[in-house]
Amino acid sequence: MNVGIFLPNWVGDVVMATPTLRALSRRFGDDRLIGVMRPHVADVLAGTRWLDSVIHYDPRSCDPHVKDFNVLVQLRQARLDAVVLMTNSWRTALLGWLSGAKQRVGYGREGRSWLLTHPLRPTMHGRKYVPGPVLDYYLELAYALGCERESPVMELATRGVDEFQVDALWRKHALVGQRVVTLNSSGAFGAAKLWPTEYFAELARRIVLQLDRSVLVLCGPSERAIAAQIVAGANHPRVVSLANEDIGLGLSKACVRRSELLVTTDSGPRHFAGAFGVPVVTLFGPTDQAWSDNHFPHATNLQLRLDCSPCQQRVCPLGHHRCMRDLTVEQVYRAVAAHLGGGEQVHAA
Repeated sequence: MNVGIFLPNWVGDVVMATPTLRALSRRFGDDRLIGVMRPHVADVLAGTRWLDSVIHYDPRSCDPHVKDFNVLVQLRQARLDAVVLMTNSWRTALLGWLSGAKQRVGYGREGRSWLLTHPLRPTMHGRKYVPGPVLDYYLELAYALGCERESPVMELATRGVDEFQVDALWRKHALVGQRVVTLNSSGAFGAAKLWPTEYFAELARRIVLQLDRSVLVLCGPSERAIAAQIVAGANHPRVVSLANEDIGLGLSKACVRRSELLVTTDSGPRHFAGAFGVPVVTLFGPTDQAWSDNHFPHATNLQLRLDCSPCQQRVCPLGHHRCMRDLTVEQVYRAVAAHLGGGEQVHAA
């Protein structure tokens, strides 16, 4: 049996999809599992064992090899028996239908139920979707194909090349033998998710001076300047960053795996921590925590209770960005200290 699995488009969502991949692998372990995914998320699953092959798909790309027609050709050549759609788009449901797969499992959203043989119904209140963990949302797709109940524990791996790169990074920045806290200031969703850069800088300095840890600031290729600003603002030799490194998801995964704690905005690397069992403090602003709850027990989520939050907007519609600016360094520091044995656990109010 050949099973095509359309993976989510966001880094964090792919991590939250790993329990579903594990469930499908247990059910179809002797069959062929083919992952269909955006090229930029492929490294999230690098080193894992569930998929037998990968088809890269990005309808917005300039590369014709990863667009609809060529991807459909690859799907037809794979002779799929079943398709699992973690994506909610009409376009991917159509590709699943055109692939020739006799079983097509997905959520009946965007008017696409007729394209599916197993259309699942999301929980709704009136015309609105009820917020709930997408991790569980994905698992329901596996159960629809007859998979046994699966643990919600996320799972990732690193490759030898990633560990080699981190070994060199640890030596370069004198992190060998040090207790390291990683900071992640990214937010591909939009500017509304970002915590002020100067707050991160002050937090980093306090972690070094008051908790005797080294701090490593993570970043993606488009966030180098922010990471460099945090290091400059902290102004301490034990605060370093990836700003001048050859950055990739593999490196970020390996850095988080070696960390004692991750402090992060609500973005993809947050879920790396849960997958590697690393405690994490997540700073929430405009987003509803319910959607991205990953059931990780060693997590502290900080979010202010404001009349305007969570608004789910990429940019603050009111212009003040209070949901993040009013979340103080002291509040975050106290949560960090609680995880590292330096204080009581706290939550934003």
